[in-house]
Amino acid sequence: MLRPLLCCALLLAACSRPQPPEKERPVEPRAAQSDAALTQAIQAPLDKAKGVQDTLDKAAEQEQAEIDRQTQ
Repeated sequence: MLRPLLCCALLLAACSRPQPPEKERPVEPRAAQSDAALTQAIQAPLDKAKGVQDTLDKAAEQEQAEIDRQTQ
């Protein structure tokens, strides 16, 4: 009499849903946390390069103007 009751209890316990972990949450990607910082990290070197290019272009124009002035 006790044996069938024990077998039923074991079957019911085996079919129960496992408990989820207490603190389960998805991991947030780092890029999503700081979109502005990522954009700034990409844009800063580009802005610096554009500034250097402007400086070089002005220097080349001045040099060409000096060459033109001396050859006339």
